[in-house]
Amino acid sequence: MRKGLQQTAPVICGLAASGLLLSLIQPPLCWSILAVLAYVPFGLACRSAVGTKRLAWMAYLVAAVYWMVNLYWIAPITIAGWIALCLYMAILWPIMAIALRYCASRQLPASACLAIIVTGAERLQGFPLGGFYWRLLGHSQFLNPTIIQIADIFGAGGVSFLLALVNGLLIEVITWRRSKARSVTIQAAAVLLLLALAFGYGRWRLGQATRSSRPGPIVACLQSNVPQSVKRTFKASDQIFSELLDMGSSVAEDSDLLIWPETSVQAILDSYLWPMLDEESAELGRRYDLALRRQARDYKCHIMVGAYGGRVSQQPDGQWVLDRFNSAFLYRPDGTADPARYDKIHLVLFGEYLPFKHSFHWLYRLLMQLTPYNYDYSLEPGKEHTIFAINPAKGASGNFRLAVLICYEDTIPALARRAVLDSDEHKRVDGIVNISNDGWFVRFLPDQERVRSSTELAQHLAACVFRAVENRVCVARAVNTGISCLIDPCGRILDGGIYCSPSMPSRALSRTGVAGVVVDRMAADGRITPFSRFGQWLDNLCAVALIAIIVLSRFLAKISGKGS
Repeated sequence: MRKGLQQTAPVICGLAASGLLLSLIQPPLCWSILAVLAYVPFGLACRSAVGTKRLAWMAYLVAAVYWMVNLYWIAPITIAGWIALCLYMAILWPIMAIALRYCASRQLPASACLAIIVTGAERLQGFPLGGFYWRLLGHSQFLNPTIIQIADIFGAGGVSFLLALVNGLLIEVITWRRSKARSVTIQAAAVLLLLALAFGYGRWRLGQATRSSRPGPIVACLQSNVPQSVKRTFKASDQIFSELLDMGSSVAEDSDLLIWPETSVQAILDSYLWPMLDEESAELGRRYDLALRRQARDYKCHIMVGAYGGRVSQQPDGQWVLDRFNSAFLYRPDGTADPARYDKIHLVLFGEYLPFKHSFHWLYRLLMQLTPYNYDYSLEPGKEHTIFAINPAKGASGNFRLAVLICYEDTIPALARRAVLDSDEHKRVDGIVNISNDGWFVRFLPDQERVRSSTELAQHLAACVFRAVENRVCVARAVNTGISCLIDPCGRILDGGIYCSPSMPSRALSRTGVAGVVVDRMAADGRITPFSRFGQWLDNLCAVALIAIIVLSRFLAKISGKGS
């Protein structure tokens, strides 16, 4: 018993130390330098004398705690969903531990093995629920523009791979033996060379930026500050709309495009549907639509708003129903509404849709207990990206083409690259607009009359930075409760060089739990990146390699009669 405790305690401490380091490197603390050793305690723990099964269970338990602590902002929305997601995500740690132990037993280079395993695990992390690319090792570097430029070849996974290489090298140095001197020397030389190449490439790409870009529209990103607990009742719809309308009027004269947050217009704006709606809903849609048309015409600017789209469809039983979408609408300077709209493609499980509605209704009703609603709130997914072309009048010349990503769509690499390139691999957009409602993840403190934000807001921004670099596009973010800003095609967060409301902190990362508007100019970058063309090729290769390692290690353990 005592011997078992002596073996177990250091392992748990090592796994917990990695959990702590992985927490410190991400927003809001952003101690990014620690990323080069975040997985070192984890790697050392995997080389301990405890049995493989016990190691896997300890890794799973520590990982479950890690995810529960760092995804705490989901709990107030759905406790059951928070627990289920964290327990699911925790599975990756024992997979990584088993793979690392196998590689160490074969005396394979720790630097390469850890890089493959971490990057592969992060790719597997993106599979559940259609994609949950959150808190990746590479995301820790979102404020370091030089090193993240390699994302236009490898994606965010490339940055994770590079950092994991360094972690693996440190493990080799710590566990150094004279018999491995040659291997460690070769690994050190290779890692240092790759770091030098990455920094050199980053400097080169940053130097290209001014030569490869042209000025685009002046964009005003409007940020409301409405907790979802207020917004979800729909009782404050008029107040939210009026405040954003006034906010837009204050900057519209000098802006080409006003961007409102996701579903900030709580009505259906498809005019052809109004005769089919109840009188109150139809009147609300007409009134909001008229006000937006009037503002666009009066100030000669474009306005993009998040609202609800609709479609009438016939069910298999012959019944006609109204399908609802989470949509983006564009109003033009002549006061007309663009005939096209963008419907959100990637809906959030439990928040916007539930599976099995028409196939296993009993299971659908059971899953409703995991949603934050006490009623059936289901949206339909969009099918394709919509490209909006605007004509800037405030200094820029020519059309500027925009794609829209709504909410967490900006965290999914594949979705962003499909928006940027057409089927012939031509760049079809000059910029991306991300509208989001992060009011789900804040708390209203009535006694202090303020909103307290969570770590989700900054971590969401960190993930979005990589979509800009991967595809060399400027991203304009309008987010309820924050963080609204512009991100240039090199991934640099712009604090608002033209105008920032007095209510908004000058530093973008501090703009949480406040309302205001930030104005800056977008830029069009003509570079087409390898990542836009080939996607997550490195991540996919690493995921396949990780799965192969796990299968091989279990197969060999079975035939040798070992598995403890």
